[in-house]
Amino acid sequence: MIDNKEKYREYLRQDQIALGRQRDKRPSVFGDEIWKLERLLRQVEYDCNCRRGLSAAVIGRYHKFRFHRLSVRLGMTIPINAFGPGLSIPHYGTIVVHGNARIGKNCRLQEGVTIGATNGSHEAAVIGDNCYFGSGAKVIGAVRIADDVAVGANAVVTADITERGTTWAGAPARKISDQNSHSNLCAALFH
Repeated sequence: MIDNKEKYREYLRQDQIALGRQRDKRPSVFGDEIWKLERLLRQVEYDCNCRRGLSAAVIGRYHKFRFHRLSVRLGMTIPINAFGPGLSIPHYGTIVVHGNARIGKNCRLQEGVTIGATNGSHEAAVIGDNCYFGSGAKVIGAVRIADDVAVGANAVVTADITERGTTWAGAPARKISDQNSHSNLCAALFH
């Protein structure tokens, strides 16, 4: 969680690396909407966790408004303080993440991913570091997913995945290989 200016900068840097944008200083004026969304997400997290006072409240509301507007335009529901550093969303498309979900560092979400609760429960997934979720993957309920796990396209995870460094697919999801998620993430994250 971002709780100081240094962590805020580190989260921004890790997100930039995860998106493969190391050479660019800032998003371009036209395009780069996902990078802009991720930067706004981190700004809102910093505002909520660190800023205090009246001017901070005004600035915070402005950033929240911009974040909400861009989220709606891109079709994404992403809560603050849910993701560790290194978030990567490579494509536009519907992404829904429950507000109580907790996801570790270096997570990559393809379009159509849902990480949610079930049956009116407020408990959601706890996901480890270096996880990848393919197009249309669903993680439903208060499940736990270990580090370095890849969840294939259209897989439905409804039970805990405790084996690190494995790949899961199908509905319901079952282990299909001992291949970890690293080949689906930006290699620069591991140097």
